[in-house]
Amino acid sequence: MIISDLTKISDNQGSSWGDVSLINCSSVVSSVGGSVDSECSIIDYIVSPGGRKYYKPSCVGDINVPFENQVFVSLDKGYIFYKEYAYLGGFGVRKGTEKKDKDDVKTILLKHYVCSCEEFNDFYDERKSFKRRRTVSQRCGCKAKIVLKFMGEDKYFIQTFVEVHNHPLATESGRQFLRSNREMNISLRNIFFDAAKVNIGPSKSFGFAKEQAGGYANVGASLRDFRNFNRDLKSFVGEMDGQMIIDKFKVIQETSESFYFDYDVDSGGHLTKLFWADAIGRRNFELYSDAISFDATFDTNKYNIIFAPFTGVDKHDKCVTFAACLLSHESIGDYTWAFSNLKKAIGRNAVVIVTDQCPAMKVTIRNAFSAENGLLAIKHRLCMWHIMQKFPIKLGNRLCKETDFMEKMKAYIWSSVLEIDEFEIGWKEVIKEFNLEDNKWLSEMYCIRSSWIPAFFRDEPMFGLMRTTSRSKSEFFFFG
Repeated sequence: MIISDLTKISDNQGSSWGDVSLINCSSVVSSVGGSVDSECSIIDYIVSPGGRKYYKPSCVGDINVPFENQVFVSLDKGYIFYKEYAYLGGFGVRKGTEKKDKDDVKTILLKHYVCSCEEFNDFYDERKSFKRRRTVSQRCGCKAKIVLKFMGEDKYFIQTFVEVHNHPLATESGRQFLRSNREMNISLRNIFFDAAKVNIGPSKSFGFAKEQAGGYANVGASLRDFRNFNRDLKSFVGEMDGQMIIDKFKVIQETSESFYFDYDVDSGGHLTKLFWADAIGRRNFELYSDAISFDATFDTNKYNIIFAPFTGVDKHDKCVTFAACLLSHESIGDYTWAFSNLKKAIGRNAVVIVTDQCPAMKVTIRNAFSAENGLLAIKHRLCMWHIMQKFPIKLGNRLCKETDFMEKMKAYIWSSVLEIDEFEIGWKEVIKEFNLEDNKWLSEMYCIRSSWIPAFFRDEPMFGLMRTTSRSKSEFFFFG
């Protein structure tokens, strides 16, 4: 399915320019031969009586040179043959004019394939309000072309072949930059797509393709083509990304009955909420759900939507993911929807849930995981790491970093072997020593001490979730 999607993405390489030829080169006369480059003598030239140089590809081999009355089994075969000749000759090719059958518009009677320098660029004119586009190749009215004529039974023959050009041809090392020779084929698209899965951008994926091909000249595309494909890929995914992930989840659910997901959309049909739990996550919840962490601090850059995983710790002290959700808002409604889907997927409440100090989450957890339907009410605890990070912000760097205040405070905050009375005495002694009795924030933290100080729940297995959110942060990096 991925490969078929990649082939749908528009390709900016090798696109057609222009239509018709404007110069008649029938007056060209060969008088003097020469070469302006020693690299495989691709760009040999002849000089007309008027002193103008005309160039003839000479490093293509007799078997690759088109000739009049040469027959092809299809129009595409003729185009491919001329493109290969043009690549060896050092010039680009584009599709020109065509003539169709009046009775059968699908049948092309005459088709022109011309040099990419055919026709002229629009030069600047003071009487006009536009300038010529800046391009690498300049259109100079080159007459080189082949004309294919229909001969019945889908076959075509070369009616006209003009070999000489009125412009220098690309050298062997420079022909890789010709527009018609650059193409993001399916193998290069797969390389880029696989690299994007691990956050490798266009530049590094282009370098990787170069190493595989054995050199930049063998890649078949340029760095600009990789970047253009990256742009087209994002545009393609951006228009249907929501539907793509829903369709993928439906396929997974058809093959695995244990896979659970739910989603919600707004009035415009945009995906606003998404929840999923696979078979492994649901099994891990049955084994390691004594304490779970729910962190909704990861905000995606492109969609401005929140990624929130439900994380636990297994018997090897490693992170395990029970479920995950994408939410458009940090609101009571969105949290209620996520927690209700967790109960549907798992069928019971965890013992303890650890979150940050989000007020909406506090209200939602109390209502969503209450003691109803024969379930035990969940115990809500606050993450110590979030709170400890606020000490320098609330109290100032001078107190926290230039004194021994934090060392003395941590001795009572982090310890899980102290009794409640020992913590109470120690906290008050440190507060009194540094004259912080009137600090409003410390007073608020002391009032909710039973929800984040380990001394108040020594009998509950927390598995280190209270002390750090590094487990959730590592999941953000993995899922990112």
